[in-house]
Amino acid sequence: MANPIRIGLVGVGKIARDQHLPVIGASPDYTLAAVASRQGTYDGVPNYRTLPEMLAGRHGLEAVALCQPPQARFEAGLAAIEAGLHVFLEKPPGASLAEIGLLAAAARARGVSLFASWHSRYASGVEPARRWLAGRRIRAVSIAWMEDVRHWHPGQDWIWETGGMGVFDPGINALSIATHILPPFFLTGATLSVPENRQAPIAADLRFTDAAGTPIRAVFDWRQTGPQTWDIRVETEDGVLVLSRGGAVLTIDGRDQPLPPEAEYRGLYDRFAALVRSGASEVDLNPLTHVADAFLRGERRLVEAFTD
Repeated sequence: MANPIRIGLVGVGKIARDQHLPVIGASPDYTLAAVASRQGTYDGVPNYRTLPEMLAGRHGLEAVALCQPPQARFEAGLAAIEAGLHVFLEKPPGASLAEIGLLAAAARARGVSLFASWHSRYASGVEPARRWLAGRRIRAVSIAWMEDVRHWHPGQDWIWETGGMGVFDPGINALSIATHILPPFFLTGATLSVPENRQAPIAADLRFTDAAGTPIRAVFDWRQTGPQTWDIRVETEDGVLVLSRGGAVLTIDGRDQPLPPEAEYRGLYDRFAALVRSGASEVDLNPLTHVADAFLRGERRLVEAFTD
């Protein structure tokens, strides 16, 4: 087995504690060398406030995972690339399409790997769904991604700021799955519900189509309490496929399909290790393109103020 990749992590928040740090700690492909975070710490490794401080501390770093809010990703990503490190970007990979394009160009020039990760694509049912849909005629698609922002993002003001994406922070997970399992599609219209005291939407109603004229509708809402909804329903000429629980459950014509255990972030880190060792990059911007199109083409509708 190749030597473990010495990786640093930037941003010790909820997603880092829940997913990144446990997976890195359990993987034979990595050694956690250091972390950097303005608000959190992690026991057992050197801790720094900023990425530049962590880079100055050396530690033989070979790669870095960036888990801070997307508004801060470009500066950190560029600094890591210029230091010769391979870069893993938590989703969404950045606050704009153009900045990620610049990071990809910098990574190519420096000869390091850049990975724009989409964890929902590694949900257990996604790849089987993609294989089943391949070559089948799709008649209609409906996506419902509804959850309680107070539960999943308590006190996180950055998600409501410009570049924070609001309800598209979870909604982009649905788009990452849809762009992986469906033929290419494009936005035809959107309504974005924006709280009067915030910059980013709390809900979105999106209409898409593809080259064959297939109707595709996606509804994202952060105001749902009780059971949470993460479903994609695809009607085809051969039956109805449903991905539910964010891709963890797959049914075809109402029958549950056998799936492997959940391992989204393990799949991401396995893929990143393979990219690093092969000298390749993977930067798919299709999910973020659809979000950008929604902001470009969507109608803004003011709704009641949101308070956490």
